[in-house]
Amino acid sequence: MFYDSVLLLGVLMVANAIIVIPYEVIVGSPVYEHFLPLTLMRLYLLAVVAIFFVYFWTRGGQTLGMRAWRLRVVTEAGEPLGTLDAIKRFGWAIPSVLGLGFGLWMSLFNADRLAWHDRKSGSRLVMVKKPEGKTS
Repeated sequence: MFYDSVLLLGVLMVANAIIVIPYEVIVGSPVYEHFLPLTLMRLYLLAVVAIFFVYFWTRGGQTLGMRAWRLRVVTEAGEPLGTLDAIKRFGWAIPSVLGLGFGLWMSLFNADRLAWHDRKSGSRLVMVKKPEGKTS
């Protein structure tokens, strides 16, 4: 999660600048001073985060951080996630992570090692085998 957070922070900084800079030039006040623009900005940034994860999960089943740890997300049947599967997984991951990470911690204590959002979305993480001939 840390690796993906670093990359996502950069993506969010660019996404934020794309909206905030023109808004402040045109309107003359920061987005964060008004309820409606602030709410829309938060929804926009949540959509950027969703697009980030859905894109990676549907294109090979791995974010860059998951690739570093040789993890891949698949359906319960072992198939790659489709767009709706990835959106469902992201939607369930929000309460799973926000509740002090309780949904993640539960994977340590159940027999099938599924996080709460994996169980609810019908997905799971699998370990990717090392390519032949690689020692590191």
